[in-house]
Amino acid sequence: MTTTNTPPGTKVATRSADRTYRYLETIPFGMAHLACFAVFLTGIDLTAILIAVGLYAIRMFGITAGYHRYFSHRSFKTSRIFGFVLGFIAQSSAQRGVLWWASGHRHHHRFSDTDNDVHSPVRRGFWYAHLGWFFTVQHNETKLDAVPDLAKYPELRWLDRHPYLPAVVIALIAFAIGGWSGLVVGFFWSTVALWHATFSINSLAHVIGRKRYVTGDQSRNNWWLALLTFGEGWHNNHHHYQSAARQGFRWYEVDFSYYALKVLSKIGLVWDLQTPPKHVVRAEQRLRRSVIEKAAGELARSFQTETIVADLRALLAEKRASLDISVQEFQENLLALIDSYHAHVDQKTTDFQDELKRLIHAIDVMSMPSISDIRERAAAMFVRTPSMNEITERARQILVDDVCEELLRLQAVPAKANAR
Repeated sequence: MTTTNTPPGTKVATRSADRTYRYLETIPFGMAHLACFAVFLTGIDLTAILIAVGLYAIRMFGITAGYHRYFSHRSFKTSRIFGFVLGFIAQSSAQRGVLWWASGHRHHHRFSDTDNDVHSPVRRGFWYAHLGWFFTVQHNETKLDAVPDLAKYPELRWLDRHPYLPAVVIALIAFAIGGWSGLVVGFFWSTVALWHATFSINSLAHVIGRKRYVTGDQSRNNWWLALLTFGEGWHNNHHHYQSAARQGFRWYEVDFSYYALKVLSKIGLVWDLQTPPKHVVRAEQRLRRSVIEKAAGELARSFQTETIVADLRALLAEKRASLDISVQEFQENLLALIDSYHAHVDQKTTDFQDELKRLIHAIDVMSMPSISDIRERAAAMFVRTPSMNEITERARQILVDDVCEELLRLQAVPAKANAR
């Protein structure tokens, strides 16, 4: 049985709806890549290279400090004027509107690496996470209800309604300064590089790197992604403490965007930069319930539910005399509970759950892991956390519940057949 750690009550997006693409939008995206090859006609000069480097640096700061740390996470404060400037710079990277970006990113954090994640490589594969999701119908619209704190500002709503205007302005400036080479090398090269560096945080920072903290997802720290994205590669740090303006928690974790924010704070353009408390950096705090639930779900899924259920059914079929209750009694009780199960799909009573677990534990199944087995697996999967016992105990509950539900489901099939 496939188990997901999607929060209760969440409607999981279907694959067909998720993969309905807006193909016309891929045309300008592809043409921007092709425009990079016009360098064979325009040539490369020092001015164009300086424009490319400068636009990459300025706009990467706009993405990381603007789109991400300010608008998505509000990890520092600034004025409405400079907030608009940050939004303009961010949108000059041609990654859609600031409200669209922030709403999508908040959704990602809420459902990170679950079936409802917008761009999880764990759930959807590399290419969809890297850029495929960007062109789907489902993720095209700005969800203003996810960013009410931003949507109240008319200047940000104006920016969001004109997502590519800043990019056009920057392209014209690059052309005015450097001619055709300035446009091709300075603007298009740096824009394409920005796209793929940013997209790599979605597609690679949940696959390649080191997990320092238990976050309930696959976020990882990756030093070379951190260099390319001015600090965003410290992704596991960020998922551990999302409200920090600083994502490189250690002194040796290079975070250029944070350094720039510190300079801006000295001249009063930004203030109240949030940093992670020491106990958070040292992973001494207890995890949030939502993180424990996700981690426990991941731990429970690492065991083979199908094998446990198969063993249970085999033991029932063999009518082993060592059962604490007879096979006939077990089957009768189990079948009697099926109607109760379906009647309590949304709200299972404690008595019902306890009865199921009593029936499961009445059978000696060698493949059912003990709490010691689960603790050992948890120690291998996760880094140290004060919430390890809570994770393992919850994983045991999830595993038993999954076995119960799968056994009930399989047992219900012959019962319905007999009824017919």
